[in-house]
Amino acid sequence: MKFQHIAQDPFSKARAGEITTGHGVVQTPIFMPVGTAGTVKAVHQRELSDDVKAQIILGNTYHLYLRPGLNTLEQAGGLHKFINWDKPILTDSGGYQVYSLTEVRKIKEDGVTFRSHIDGSKHLFTPENVMDTQRTIGADIIMAFDECTPYPCEYGYARRSIDMTHRWLKRCCDRFDQTEPKYGYPQTLFPIVQGSVYKDLREKSAEVIASFEREGNAIGGLSVGEPAEEMYAMTEVVCNILPQHKPRYLMGVGTPVNLLENIALGIDMFDCVMPTRNGRNGMLFTRNGIINIKNERWKNDFSMIDAESDLFADQHYSKGYLRHLIHSGEMLGAQIATLHNLHFYLWLVKTAREKIIEGTFYSWKENMVKTLAQRL
Repeated sequence: MKFQHIAQDPFSKARAGEITTGHGVVQTPIFMPVGTAGTVKAVHQRELSDDVKAQIILGNTYHLYLRPGLNTLEQAGGLHKFINWDKPILTDSGGYQVYSLTEVRKIKEDGVTFRSHIDGSKHLFTPENVMDTQRTIGADIIMAFDECTPYPCEYGYARRSIDMTHRWLKRCCDRFDQTEPKYGYPQTLFPIVQGSVYKDLREKSAEVIASFEREGNAIGGLSVGEPAEEMYAMTEVVCNILPQHKPRYLMGVGTPVNLLENIALGIDMFDCVMPTRNGRNGMLFTRNGIINIKNERWKNDFSMIDAESDLFADQHYSKGYLRHLIHSGEMLGAQIATLHNLHFYLWLVKTAREKIIEGTFYSWKENMVKTLAQRL
């Protein structure tokens, strides 16, 4: 994997770049739609590529390991061939999902024992077998196995947790470097900075992660309930330490405003379930603000969903019709809203990139964050 720095905004730390992988080039800053179990919910791969214009998508190791399972994925030739997606894929290590299974998991030095949410069967994730699992899934970018601490989190626990995450990282790197990709294209490993909302722990973790000198780095454990101001503060601390010449990925973030504020701090890559999950529940993100399409005010609004958009669904269906579909529980409603939100997110990061290259990002961002947060 290669990262090329293209442009730097003169008034912030926002930058435009290119990540080159075995499945193509990703222009940054970028948002990655979440395809947890090998599908971005309610969206065809053709729509992802041609309509949403996604450049890279995310899969989840925990879910793919359980279903369809590694044997199926390996026989298919990896996740790309299984889902018929020829662009880059990043896989989350499953650490966040395991962290979410509070009642049915046990964390020890060796790894994490957990019970499947599907059938209650018992499993063990270790740094080593998570590397092997992601090799088998076949992602272009794979994530180190870490512990994602909750919010709020007691300082002593957060300190012990980052120490274990760093020990696990050494094991991840050793296993990754001792093994080869299975499907004939390169794979790369990103470590993950942790440390909750404690500045000294984030600094320590960022320094340790940077010392491993991998091809890119991630920031985890934010967007888990902390105030946005805490997220931005920790992101700024970490971006000041992580190397400039490598991509930085902020995991699980966030709202359109979160994306723009974190781009200004130096983040290159994002993923979040918000545009898909919230879309299915009737929340639309637009360049004029947030629409709750379930509200009565949209019932007899027959204007197009977004007249400024070039997305077929935005131009072809009205707000009143989409409200009817969502209220009726029709699958088409979830499809339209999901397509709209993903298209908007990709438009937003593409426009941010253009503004960075033009040198006008900061003033544009300051105006946009006020508009994007409005409830329409």
